[in-house]
Amino acid sequence: VQLQACGGGLVQPGESLRLSCAASGPTVSSYNYAAGWFRQAPGKEREFVAAISWGFSNTYYADSVKGRFAISRDNAKNTVYLQMNSLKPEDTAVYYCAARSSRGATGVARLYDYWGQGTLVTVSS
Repeated sequence: VQLQACGGGLVQPGESLRLSCAASGPTVSSYNYAAGWFRQAPGKEREFVAAISWGFSNTYYADSVKGRFAISRDNAKNTVYLQMNSLKPEDTAVYYCAARSSRGATGVARLYDYWGQGTLVTVSS
């Protein structure tokens, strides 16, 4: 499974961005998978942002983004989205999408099997 993340860029505080993560590969449509977004700011550890399960699409968020970010998925397109609103300078990071060969979502990075290449989000005035 290959994951391709895109949608990052430079925005001002308070603005919005939507990240996309498209999954491809010979087996991507043959199993159900949960997906997540993580981020890594310069000089910091990678941290969980949001996750979504397969099926009922249960969602989970880090406290720092609750109420501002929304994760969603389009299973027909094998794509997961991260809508980011009211962006703050502290949201600046490389954002990574991830997928795991399980229906259940989790915020634990080591439980994900596949990772995208990352897309840079910079929030600055």
